[in-house]
Amino acid sequence: MKNLSILAAICLLFTFTSCKKAIESIKDRVGANAPTNVFVDHYIAKGQNNSDHSGYKPVNATEMKFSVKFDNSAMYKNVIADNQQDINKLYGFSDNNQEHHINSARIGWRWFNNQLQLFAYVYNNSVQSNQLITSVPLNQDISCSIKVEGNIYIFNVNGTVIKMPRASTTATAVGYQLYPYFGGDEVAPQDIHIWIKDL
Repeated sequence: MKNLSILAAICLLFTFTSCKKAIESIKDRVGANAPTNVFVDHYIAKGQNNSDHSGYKPVNATEMKFSVKFDNSAMYKNVIADNQQDINKLYGFSDNNQEHHINSARIGWRWFNNQLQLFAYVYNNSVQSNQLITSVPLNQDISCSIKVEGNIYIFNVNGTVIKMPRASTTATAVGYQLYPYFGGDEVAPQDIHIWIKDL
């Protein structure tokens, strides 16, 4: 009888673990409305600019925090060599209740000089500016945030902080979510997977 009880407990544990993995797998595919604390694969197909999770999501916050993992698919080569310097977009928000090419803050990324580089990337009154934050490793969790503080944006990547001007006048970032985007002037030269977990 004791052996039967132990066997039943093992079966129950196996069933729970299998169900939990299945649920997490489903959560990974739900897109823009994914729950927090789950990595979601933002997939940019070869020949495309937008990721497959680019739905509309309103934003009204003082800070956006997330973790990101880039795998080896982030090691790309542009068709036109000069475009290798272009900055792709990772994550962020439009601001001041306006379209993102007017006012917005995003973290940008590119594969350049055999490094994955992350940037502070903003639009203020339709004028784009950017600044290198740091280079990051592939296949590791990278901690990121963009904070609104009056007339500045504060970008933080793994503890490296960059401040950029903010022309928006709203007390919080008010707009919509911005998702991974390849380009620049070119479409993705290969399938790219970017894993993001909202915090």
